[in-house]
Amino acid sequence: MSKKKYYAYSINGKNGITDNWPECQKIVSGMLNAKYKGFESKDQAERWLEGGADYNLKTTASQKGIYFDAGTGAGKGVEVSVTDESGNSLLNNVLKKKDINEKGFHLINGEATNNFGELLACKYALEIAIKKDVKNIYGDSKLILDYWSKGFIKKEMPEETISLADEVKKLRYWFEKEGGKIEHISGGSNPADLGFHRG
Repeated sequence: MSKKKYYAYSINGKNGITDNWPECQKIVSGMLNAKYKGFESKDQAERWLEGGADYNLKTTASQKGIYFDAGTGAGKGVEVSVTDESGNSLLNNVLKKKDINEKGFHLINGEATNNFGELLACKYALEIAIKKDVKNIYGDSKLILDYWSKGFIKKEMPEETISLADEVKKLRYWFEKEGGKIEHISGGSNPADLGFHRG
């Protein structure tokens, strides 16, 4: 049985919390300026709303490690986030300062998909973990964790995505061989979460 989740929404100052995605989706669908985000607990949802429904507010995770995510909601393209358990950006460990924006994210140039961004975030998380000898990585994309980062990807995908998946597969193999673990975490509990998806 899956855990119960809570969905906070804010539409022009009117706030609310539901305990299921279909109800939240019905409320926010088609509404201008609607903000919404999924959480593990009602308390987390309330704190996000009290903080102004700000997507930049980070969740503090209960486990030490490296967390990754990608999102498209800022309207400028796909952004990549890699943080520690407190939501502090770690991208400066693998990228130059010019490649990290003022929010601590990396904006991918070109026509990238959100899934490509998640895969790139996973690569950066693996590189940082290997460099800093961190043994735990968390992400909220099951597609990336269960398939693409293991090299299971359709041949019809763009060559750049296939090549990146192959690179991530090799990094993951090395990381796990040295005792590292990559685990799934919900978006609502992910301190790297960009807040642009429902949970």
